[in-house]
Amino acid sequence: MTTSGASQGRPASALISKRIAELGDWRGATLSRMRRLIKEADPDVAEEWKWVTPTKPGTPVWSHDGIICTGESYKNVVKLTFIKGASLKDPARLFNSSLDGNARRAIDIHEGEDVDESAFKALVRQAVALNRSGKSNPSKNAKS
Repeated sequence: MTTSGASQGRPASALISKRIAELGDWRGATLSRMRRLIKEADPDVAEEWKWVTPTKPGTPVWSHDGIICTGESYKNVVKLTFIKGASLKDPARLFNSSLDGNARRAIDIHEGEDVDESAFKALVRQAVALNRSGKSNPSKNAKS
């Protein structure tokens, strides 16, 4: 596993671990579990920390030949956004948010909800394969 997009000289993996610890509730446990599943699905995944602004500390990102997904936490939901999710097959219907866009799809996980681990890993593997193929790249002019 490699890390990039570090902030303040800290590797991205340490920043993601810090975010999980700071959450300290079901959201941290959920983000930690999804992180583990991403790593199991793709042992060569790169963890990154992106989009740091004065009002936002940054976002966990998992990449392999391009972004696979981001992991954000809000008050009532942990959101995993697959950048090219609209191009992925989702027979288990895990995608339940951002369904109207041309590129992205997201999985919103609420407290007490469980995600089908094998179906989630299949989405991660598909996203990696899509990134490697170079197909379905969102337009550089597309709003993200």
